[in-house]
Amino acid sequence: MSELERDRREIAAVLQQPGVRPDPSLRITRRTFVHRSCLVGAATVAETFAWWPLLNTLDVAYAAEAPFKFAWISDTHLYPKSLNTRFVEKTVRAAKEVQAMSPPADFLIFGGDLAQLGKVEELELGVEILKEVNIRKVYIPGEHDWYLDMGKKWGELFGQPNWTFDHKGVRFVGLDTVSRGPDYWTAKKMSPEERMGHMATLDGTVAGPWAGVGRDQLDWLQKTLANWDRNRPVVIFSHNPLYEYYPPWNFWVRDWREVNEVLKPYTKVTNIHGHTHQVLYNEIGTMRSIGMLATSWPWPYAPEGVPKLTKPMIRVDPGDHFDGVGWAKIDVSAQDKVDAEYVMWRKQVYAQSPDDYAKSIPEVLRPRIADGIWPY
Repeated sequence: MSELERDRREIAAVLQQPGVRPDPSLRITRRTFVHRSCLVGAATVAETFAWWPLLNTLDVAYAAEAPFKFAWISDTHLYPKSLNTRFVEKTVRAAKEVQAMSPPADFLIFGGDLAQLGKVEELELGVEILKEVNIRKVYIPGEHDWYLDMGKKWGELFGQPNWTFDHKGVRFVGLDTVSRGPDYWTAKKMSPEERMGHMATLDGTVAGPWAGVGRDQLDWLQKTLANWDRNRPVVIFSHNPLYEYYPPWNFWVRDWREVNEVLKPYTKVTNIHGHTHQVLYNEIGTMRSIGMLATSWPWPYAPEGVPKLTKPMIRVDPGDHFDGVGWAKIDVSAQDKVDAEYVMWRKQVYAQSPDDYAKSIPEVLRPRIADGIWPY
């Protein structure tokens, strides 16, 4: 057995012990929701199940003190209006729909990549559009917001990129997964615009494994949770997924194992993340993760590494720039369930995509994708 395989098996033994998984009350359910715009003209309930999206209701937390709901918007990737109005139109639509929620959401989480190239006018445009939402708004940064000026404008607008607050029996934590990229630009004598240009591409071969939490923030997370009952719900927001999905696109954080070590003692942990622009669901240890939609465009699924328990979206209509995108609302019910509902702006449906997982098939131990790409 190779050293790599031994390491992989040791990691699996620690994080994927038999019977160790998120609280069973948090299981993915079979109930479905379809956004009301998709139901127009549907004659029967049976017919609606032939439509996409079939939106999984995810029970993600328990023990809330009172029912409430919050909203998530992410990955708007705004250009100045003079260059691109499509992304602006979709952000405006999301803001209006969140504002129209009845009863109102308690707060809105923005999940990163407000801007496309990190320009002042892009970030300020996002702030202006989201003024439509007259509830508390909390932001985490994306790489597109950060690497033009290394977060200077972001900090002026939104303050500290990581934060925490408690709300009705749930501890919410926002993590910064984007600001700790290794400095590849100084040696290459890149201008800020060149650096931002490399960070704005899906292919991460130039920028390398920029996504990470960092030792200082891991220590902060541990201290933040130290006084929290381990059986009470924790919801962690991040731009990147807190597990290894597909490192070549930075669909991960490079220190995901350390993150999960910090979270392992807590039984009801949910990570809600952006960046992937697609419907995703994953479990590792006692944490489950939910990938959210973008308002800008849908990324394709990675060629490998899609986590177990993911239900894929079907491909979108390239002639409809509202297709395959949207936002999400998360409803904590009177029964203390938290249901994450995708609000997808799909107008027509061309195919139904099958599930890509089987719960009866055990996870196969194999070298991590990252081990064959970046030593660290």
